[in-house]
Amino acid sequence: MAGTTIVPIVDEGLGNSAYLADLGDGRALAVDASRDLRTVRAAARRHGLRIAFAADTHLHADFLSGARQLAAADGAGVLAPAAGGRFFEHRGLADGDEVDLGGLTLRAWATPGHTAEHAAYLLLDGGQLAGVFTGGSLLVGAVARTDLAGPRQAEPLARAQFASLSRLLTLPDPTPVYPTHGAGSFCTASPGAERTTTIGRERAANPLLAAGDEDAFVRALLASPGTFPDYFRWLPEQNRRGPDIVGSDPFLAPLTVGQVRGLLVEGGQVVDVRPVAAYAAAHIPGSLAIPLRGSFATWLGWLVSDPATPLVIVAGSDQDLAEVAWQALKVGYENLAGTLAGGLAAWEAAGQPAAATPLLALGQVDPADVIDVRQASEYTAGHLPGAAGIELGALAAAAAGLAGRPVVTMCGHGERAATAASLLERAGHRGVAILRGGSADWADATGRRLEADGTAG
Repeated sequence: MAGTTIVPIVDEGLGNSAYLADLGDGRALAVDASRDLRTVRAAARRHGLRIAFAADTHLHADFLSGARQLAAADGAGVLAPAAGGRFFEHRGLADGDEVDLGGLTLRAWATPGHTAEHAAYLLLDGGQLAGVFTGGSLLVGAVARTDLAGPRQAEPLARAQFASLSRLLTLPDPTPVYPTHGAGSFCTASPGAERTTTIGRERAANPLLAAGDEDAFVRALLASPGTFPDYFRWLPEQNRRGPDIVGSDPFLAPLTVGQVRGLLVEGGQVVDVRPVAAYAAAHIPGSLAIPLRGSFATWLGWLVSDPATPLVIVAGSDQDLAEVAWQALKVGYENLAGTLAGGLAAWEAAGQPAAATPLLALGQVDPADVIDVRQASEYTAGHLPGAAGIELGALAAAAAGLAGRPVVTMCGHGERAATAASLLERAGHRGVAILRGGSADWADATGRRLEADGTAG
């Protein structure tokens, strides 16, 4: 294979990878870069590269593309599947189209399946194949889901995915494969940590490629796709229209207590990004707790149903407000009203009410009171005996059915449990507590065995 340098740039929170390909003359091709371009630009600086091209494999559902931003700020040429019908300036590529990158060539292959307009890109260095950017078609040990466009399209797209994969498998076994989606992405259930692979490795070890004929593949792919955030349903259209250009680094304006109160009266939402213990000790009543971490954007997009909602951020003094803002922007949440100046201490000093949520030690909990808010696959793999399983994304809808009973929320580490407790408190529940730690911690602390089954409560 050719010696072209291709740098993976991993977003652990979303479970995705962008790529920076060195074109050999100081320029670079960026593939599937998100609107938060900080890590992409840092990688380009480390390698002494200027981004000259930005290619998207499909209309992303889990983040806003950074291609239009790269065009505006860096003069990059935008490349994308012609079938995507984007409304902004770009070069639309049909099956077999080639782009001269200046010594290297990018060839588009139509690979519908994950989305209807999906394309893979072969990067050619003379007569050698440097690799293939497979986006959401061929992944490491998996294949991306085909149900994001709705249940009616899931099977037709799964059959298209089978044909696309069959085509990709005609490439030589040593061909490097650079997928966009990986572990942690709701576009795939692959649990592995590896981000890149080869055609040969996937031919030999990918369980979906071993399914046999097309019908068997479709049955396997559609068997248990799992849930996904609601914002996945509208983000592709934003990417089709083209995200607004971010003119400068986002800034969270300091807000007085009075301003925060006014925003809440007008329908704003407080998002408390502090660690679990700080939130539990004291918080503004009605807050949505989403501790700041890599997956913050996913849970913001999942749990704040209207992206136009004015967001008031409550953060700790040592937390990075720019990180909060960028994570919100990359999933289309732009109405960032600001941050409470002085944090919760200022709120309490102004005589405003604060609420607290008990944090329970592992030995303090009755498993029958536990609501396990992990994903269904996590719950069925091992949960506290008698604990009910309700995924965090479904908890708001299920809150009414939990009224009148004590509830202890739990997850793997505590962050999702804090979010769950805040959702229940916003719904009017009293007697809500948060369990410190996860199911494995509970088993270690109590010496009791976990239950594993095929049903979530």
